[in-house]
Amino acid sequence: MSAETGKSGLTYSQAGVDIDAGNALVERIKPAAKRTARPGVMSGLGGFGALFDLKAAGYEDPILVGATDGVGTKLRIAIDTGEVDGVGIDLVAMCVNDLVCQGAEPLFFLDYFATGKLETETAARIIEGIAEGCALSSCALIGGETAEMPGMYPEGDFDLAGFSVGAMERGTALPEGVKAGDVLLGLASDGVHSNGYSLVRKIVEVSGLGWDDDCPWGEGTLGAALLRPTRLYVKQALAAVRAGGVHALAHITGGGLTENLPRVLNEGQGAEIDLDSWDLPPVFKWLAETGGLAEAEMLKTFNSGIGMVLVVEADRASEIIKVLIEAGEQVHALGHVTEGAGVTYRGALA
Repeated sequence: MSAETGKSGLTYSQAGVDIDAGNALVERIKPAAKRTARPGVMSGLGGFGALFDLKAAGYEDPILVGATDGVGTKLRIAIDTGEVDGVGIDLVAMCVNDLVCQGAEPLFFLDYFATGKLETETAARIIEGIAEGCALSSCALIGGETAEMPGMYPEGDFDLAGFSVGAMERGTALPEGVKAGDVLLGLASDGVHSNGYSLVRKIVEVSGLGWDDDCPWGEGTLGAALLRPTRLYVKQALAAVRAGGVHALAHITGGGLTENLPRVLNEGQGAEIDLDSWDLPPVFKWLAETGGLAEAEMLKTFNSGIGMVLVVEADRASEIIKVLIEAGEQVHALGHVTEGAGVTYRGALA
């Protein structure tokens, strides 16, 4: 019995999976991915795997560094509001900002997008956001996977994961050489970034506001304000590292300053931070006041206005600040590394 004359039966499409839609999505996003091309890329989208040439990227004796992450429950706000364009940037940022903390240059990125029923327009907007994040980080989007899984996700829901690989020359890994007296330089965040959103959503619920209500601390809607994408620190952080004198970098994500700074310090070392050295952004003031959050809770849940911390040689601090300012950064001298474990604070978040 030939395929042409056989009895009609069920199709994959009738089971809820539209292969044609997946193919159409690949064609739609090819121009966005092409825009992220960089030295070392050897293949385009559509193959079973993606190739990358480290020698063509300029490395002689490279060490590879990998990172993976997601966006977390911030996606719930994006799904509920339909404002999905920025979560792709969040996805990239959560991976590449971690890579630079090891001293690595992000080289390429792959995404995993899973949903119950593929909506090509929504998926394309998300992946075009991913491409934007890659372009801003000089990181190539060389592949990914779109999984249509009916029965696994409610209608309209989706999830995202990202995977990035970076490289450094052997012997240049960070952290390295951290010592008491090193200066802590904080780079400003653009808001909540991509952490603590289970608490954020609870606070919004307590407030009685909806995502479409006016933002209490700024322009636009509350939902749009809370969806502001995570900042990308790649280019400016690498410029500082290449200037010399940077001993460590800490990406301030879940756990805040309290939990993330110790990750780059040596055993027996701590940090003293002056909370008066920067102004708490309005979004965090609103979250703290509306949720009745204690200062300690803020500092171990949110970035509280500081998205990346550089640990630098004291006598190089002024030069590194200049490099960062020239790269467009707002830099705060937060404090210094101390003897004795733990992060201690003086002053107050305000």
